[in-house]
Amino acid sequence: MKFPANGHAHGEEFQPLENSLSKASSAWNGLTNHRKPILILLTVLLLAPLAALHAADKPEGKLSSGEYFIRQSWSQEQDFPRPYHVNVPANLGNRRLPVLIFLHGNGGNARSAMSGFLKQHPTMAARYVMVFPDGYLNSWNISAERSKADDRLFIEAIIEKLAASDNVQPDQFTIMGNSNGSALANQLAIESRLPNIRNYVMAVSPLNVLQHDGQNFKSKGGDNSYQTVATPRTGARIMNISGTEDRLIPYHGGPSPVIPAKNGKLGFIAAEESIFLWAKAMGYQAGKLEKPSSAAGKLEIFSYLDGAIVHFKVLGEGHGAAGAIDEATLLRFLETER
Repeated sequence: MKFPANGHAHGEEFQPLENSLSKASSAWNGLTNHRKPILILLTVLLLAPLAALHAADKPEGKLSSGEYFIRQSWSQEQDFPRPYHVNVPANLGNRRLPVLIFLHGNGGNARSAMSGFLKQHPTMAARYVMVFPDGYLNSWNISAERSKADDRLFIEAIIEKLAASDNVQPDQFTIMGNSNGSALANQLAIESRLPNIRNYVMAVSPLNVLQHDGQNFKSKGGDNSYQTVATPRTGARIMNISGTEDRLIPYHGGPSPVIPAKNGKLGFIAAEESIFLWAKAMGYQAGKLEKPSSAAGKLEIFSYLDGAIVHFKVLGEGHGAAGAIDEATLLRFLETER
């Protein structure tokens, strides 16, 4: 049936609302008493499946360990089930736990990331719900990766589902990414408006020059053109970790010798400048730190806003610099009240 511009079907005369209600009332009153219960029963039966469908869309009860899916459609797939793996500590009881979502690097996958991270972080595995999404084609869509999926919507859909679970603290989500996953964590910090996310941890990937053009943060856009100015949601806590000898993502900024962009190689902002830009976005109003706030071994620490925004400079380390941050240090950052 075709509809004209005014939204009514051809050949149908528009009836005022009061006329329609009057007719409905007359029709109801005209029914015999034994027909009214039948009509009520039919109405209930017709509406029940619709109510059940909406109820099924909402996660209820306690979250348990396992593999879950978010369905998405984009240029490469239609109604595609995108997996994410969840690890819930045993003997949880009635407690609500914080959630850490870990985003693997390019070429990685959720299963191997989960296996390695849980072994290296046993205390966190006992105190956090741990979530490991799979990047499509083992990558996250930032610039010129194999995946063209909308990864921000994917991660936000996971957060919204998990936040409705009875054993999850809905306002205590952490996004932690490594390398290409860290680039997605940066983009989520730029664009996401979800209040559930408290912490971001970006390992070995500061902002790239698409995400911040020297003047403004930028939204990615559907075609990765980064044309629209974005204002990050304030209140987040941000940790960045970068190695001074990283040959994939230069510590002092500039184009990567390896990571592709649409035209050439992807450029990066210097790690110390990147954390300063994040500090300003979160409300810091003084000058950039030219010297570390503190040091410990091969770590130099640049701390803004009482440690809410912090950069770990790892001396002499390359693209595996995140390994220099032990579990206790990570937990202190995640669990410090701002």
